[in-house]
Amino acid sequence: MKRWGITIPLTGVPLLEHRPLIERLPDLGYTDAWSAETAGTDAFSPLLLASQWAPQLRLGTAIVPIYTRGPGLLAMSAATLAEAAPDRFVLGIGTSSPVIVSGWNAAEFTEPFGRSRDTLRFLRAALAGEKVTEDYPTFSVNRFKLERVPAKPPKVMLAALRPGMLKLAAKESDGAITNWLAPTDVPKVRAEIGPDVELVARLFVCPTEDADAARGLGRMLISSYLTVPVYAKFHDWLGRGEQLKKMHELWAAGDRKGANAAIPDEVVDDLVVHGHPDACRERVQSYVDNGLSTPVIALLPTGDDPGPQIEALAPR
Repeated sequence: MKRWGITIPLTGVPLLEHRPLIERLPDLGYTDAWSAETAGTDAFSPLLLASQWAPQLRLGTAIVPIYTRGPGLLAMSAATLAEAAPDRFVLGIGTSSPVIVSGWNAAEFTEPFGRSRDTLRFLRAALAGEKVTEDYPTFSVNRFKLERVPAKPPKVMLAALRPGMLKLAAKESDGAITNWLAPTDVPKVRAEIGPDVELVARLFVCPTEDADAARGLGRMLISSYLTVPVYAKFHDWLGRGEQLKKMHELWAAGDRKGANAAIPDEVVDDLVVHGHPDACRERVQSYVDNGLSTPVIALLPTGDDPGPQIEALAPR
């Protein structure tokens, strides 16, 4: 089936005021609602509400960091959503970043590939109802068993950017989750996971014809995200290293304003969907045409009411 997702909660909209909009999403053609977890809401609570407001939607986390909850708590949270939304919940996990893991949550950010692999293996066993006692290479679990085992284990997907993690996602999870890429980048990512693995991507969409405003917001987001080492390496791999070199130099020197200004328009236009809602919808569709399974729109604030914007961005 054709999938078309939206990121919840929306910026500036109180959590409980989402109900009328989420109830309408299936009728508009949206199939999915995905949450995130940085410093706003946790990833699970908005989905728990959505599971009751729109039982037709598939719900997913993109992503829950694997370091900020213990393995057992991560399994418990996933099992709870799987019980509330039977066969409609996808647990998306990932490493997140050192800022979020260590700076904000006082956890060690070590061995991201190994920790991702071991977390996937633990979750497979735990969500199937097994009692887990295992010395994984990056952590140990002793006699953990879920008290409420979901009737059907949820799918587990892995956030992945470059070949190593993408191949791990394809081999040991139910799909790969990525972001910050252009439609023309999708075939390169797809080639690492094969044709049959689900590929989910969060797409930043700013439905306004004020190109200067959209690019200004896009530049702030790009400099914040793409200066994180894992994203810098991702875009080196995608071939944008030279285009972003000046941004990285100025950011490292502490010149945030200069770093933003150094991002070329074409990079912003590649990575941030903006323009009239019809043009934005067509641009999102171009990701699908290039091999993306599930586009997940992340609506950027324009100052207008997000309700009509979400309606205008619905699939045709």
